[in-house]
Formats: sequence, C-alpha cells, structure tokens
Amino acid sequence: MISSNDFRTGVTIVLDDDVWRVVEFLHVKPGKGSAFVRTKLKSVKTGNSVERTFRAGETVPQAILEKRTMQHTYKDGDRFVFMDMESFEEATLDAAQIGDRVKYLGEGMEVSVVFWNETVLEVELPNSVTLEIVETDPGVKGDTATGGTKPAIVATGAQVNVPLFLSVGERIRIDTRTDTYLGRESS
Repeated sequence: MISSNDFRTGVTIVLDDDVWRVVEFLHVKPGKGSAFVRTKLKSVKTGNSVERTFRAGETVPQAILEKRTMQHTYKDGDRFVFMDMESFEEATLDAAQIGDRVKYLGEGMEVSVVFWNETVLEVELPNSVTLEIVETDPGVKGDTATGGTKPAIVATGAQVNVPLFLSVGERIRIDTRTDTYLGRESS
C-alpha cells in the first residue's frame, strides 16, 4: 500500500483491477477543508488517461512491476514473440500492446518486458537503437552535416529525418523517445 502523500511521477498503483502510472500530481491544501491530491493517471495496459482526486493520506495498493530482459525472436502475423534468455520462456504481444514503439523493434533486439502478476504489460525499448537505412534519396557530393535533412526509411520500416550526406546501406543511431537521428554507427 502507498499513501497518496507519497505519489511521485512514475509511481504505479492498482485501481479497478488495472495498473495506472502517475503522470502528474499536485498536493492541494485549501484554506477551508482537508488537503487532497489531484492526479493524472495513465493506464499501463491501454494508454488511456484519467484525472483522479485522492484524500491526503488515503492509501491505495501499489503495483509492483517486474522487468525482464527478453529478446525479440520473431514476428507471427501482427504478434511479436519475445524469449527470456535465462529461462527460455516465451511471451507474445500484439502490436497494440507495444504501441508506436513497434516501429523500432527488430529481430534479435533485447528489450525490457514489464510484467505485473505474470501478465505482460508493456515493452520498453532501449533509449537508442542502431538500424540500417534501406531507402532514401542518394547523397550528393557537397552535402554537409550542417545542411538540411531528408527522410530515410530504416530496416524496421520507421521513417526518420537524416542529414543529406547519408545514403542507403549506412547504419545510424536513432533516439527511440524522440524519433531523431543521433549519428552514424561508430565502427
């Protein structure tokens, strides 16, 4: 159990048999009446957001989440299969459960899979991934790093804006949180 006074951004709680993550919180002490905590919660399973108010000191069950490092082994239709590299157990998620992060998910990639009561909730990708450019306009002599950008499609199908001098076949690092180009892969 966790007190509403101890809410912080990122804390996970259980409400109505669902896991919610605290996105925003505000402790309010009105001049009249008792204090309360106004929160914005986001469902870990569905991504829906709700606003909820708790009395100061009210206790709610805290969700204890477990992260396991798993490897994306293969894709079966719109379902993605991950394998625990220690126990060799498999977990299957569909594209909706993974969300928009699916565009950077490549075979053989190691990710953190979040479990709650042995139920898979979400997949956390590394902050940056290295992928190969498979389609882009050709680089032209004289294009520099300080020039403009052009769209490029990487091996997983994601589209990223890259500098003009890059061409097909080059491996680049991409920030998965902001969808931005970070640089070439260092050899």
